[in-house]
Amino acid sequence: MFDFIDIQLIDVIDIILVALLVYYVYKLIRGTAAISIFSGIILIYVVWIIVNALNMSLMSAIINQILGVGMIALIILFQQEIRRFLLHLGNKYVSGGHAKIVKRILGRKQESMALGALDEITQACRKMSDTKTGALIVIAHTSSLESIIETGDAIDANINRRLIENIFFKNSPLHDGAMIIANDRIVAARCTLPVSENPNIPAQYGMRHKAATGMTEQTDAAVVVVSEETGNISFVQGGEIRKMNSITELRLAIENSYKES
Repeated sequence: MFDFIDIQLIDVIDIILVALLVYYVYKLIRGTAAISIFSGIILIYVVWIIVNALNMSLMSAIINQILGVGMIALIILFQQEIRRFLLHLGNKYVSGGHAKIVKRILGRKQESMALGALDEITQACRKMSDTKTGALIVIAHTSSLESIIETGDAIDANINRRLIENIFFKNSPLHDGAMIIANDRIVAARCTLPVSENPNIPAQYGMRHKAATGMTEQTDAAVVVVSEETGNISFVQGGEIRKMNSITELRLAIENSYKES
């Protein structure tokens, strides 16, 4: 009955790859204004396939012209989304234990944090834990955090416990969001992190922990979270949340994170 359909293994692989590409593009732009444009493009493409199958020459020629000119418009309209997609793809490829060979080839070696900077961070976290001051501190490793840094306010300051405490003080205009630390400097604050969609995150964890988990799922960065409700300190890496029972344990977790990244 379906003898006219000739499907080979390569065709199945082709369909799966296209489906994955569409899924990841949709996941990247979901919740943004670009989703409406993306839906319109899919609709036009489906119509183009139908008119080609029906040999509607005039309609096919019109849609071909629209698609041809539209590619340039798409690059302009989706430049931020394309950039985010390529950064996300690169981060996923060159982060994690499975890509250490790639890091060596690219020369991306991450040095440990200076002891002074480590002391400033841990002592600030201890003080914020005592006062139940909510905090979200991202410690960059090898993944590029450019797109995350752009969502906040640039600082570029030495790591100092009093500065960290002032930034996360509840009446500070910079307290809402994440602080980014890279190369032993505070580079930005009030940054927006991607929220994890993992349904297995325990219910006691709030939005700070979900944002920290999402960040470490997409990059090799480590994140320190101080709970505003309980004052508990958590360390998040690779999508895994670990409660810190002491400042010494937090210090070791940060030091070890550089070895695992």
